[in-house]
Amino acid sequence: MTAQADKIWSEAELRDPQTPALARLQALMARLRHPEQGCAWDLAQDFASIAPHTLEEAYEVVDAIQAKDMQNLRDELGDLLLQVIFLAQLAEEEALFDLNQVIEALIDKFIRRHPHLFGQAAARDAAAQHKAWEAQKADERAEQADPSAMASIARALPALTRAEKLQKRAARVGFDWPDTQGVLAKLHEEAEELTAAHSQDSKKAKAEEYGDLLFTLVNLGRHLKLDPEGALRAANDKFERRFRAIEQALGDLSSADALAMNQAWEQVKVKEQ
Repeated sequence: MTAQADKIWSEAELRDPQTPALARLQALMARLRHPEQGCAWDLAQDFASIAPHTLEEAYEVVDAIQAKDMQNLRDELGDLLLQVIFLAQLAEEEALFDLNQVIEALIDKFIRRHPHLFGQAAARDAAAQHKAWEAQKADERAEQADPSAMASIARALPALTRAEKLQKRAARVGFDWPDTQGVLAKLHEEAEELTAAHSQDSKKAKAEEYGDLLFTLVNLGRHLKLDPEGALRAANDKFERRFRAIEQALGDLSSADALAMNQAWEQVKVKEQ
């Protein structure tokens, strides 16, 4: 299918179950982007404007999985797929690549990274397969313009997740703490440096030391085999749950004093324990 379809598909054609669903979805996107008969909002979009929606839809997929809401997961996967179709359509319009090339590259990559299934490599357990997968990725990075171990770690990732990925990449080449005790010592050091920066009343220094402290906390979580994003999400959920409980207990918090709120908070904690 070309960026601008040879014909505009009717609603009946777009809904026809005899036509492969992916082809109908591509035709729908081409219709939305048709320069004369398309949708004004869709026509106004570009790569940069779509990117935030792609991130948001990915997060909503994760939310549906965590909620174990399979009906919602189906819908959210559709929304995420739409982002892929939209971005591929934009690329095709600029003669950069098309959806078929995206899919072909993906198939080629997965075959290449599974030599135990499609090549001569011996069968491996899950841990060995993961190690071989990472080794293959490292070989591919070495052939690219930027051969650094830090290459291709997306800057748009949540900061905690990106910190963990940076640390894992560094650890693969031996740049890592030998044990958890070293990370704990570093954590105390960074806390002291933040305290010192606070006494200087320099916002820039405080922000830098605060970032170093968070980065070290991620390192600690990695050594403890804890997911920092997951741990913080759980802490967020716990805070929200407890805050809602004190709202329920006290009513309008704008008229409650700090002591009453703290007492209600402690009561909620005791009930949960």
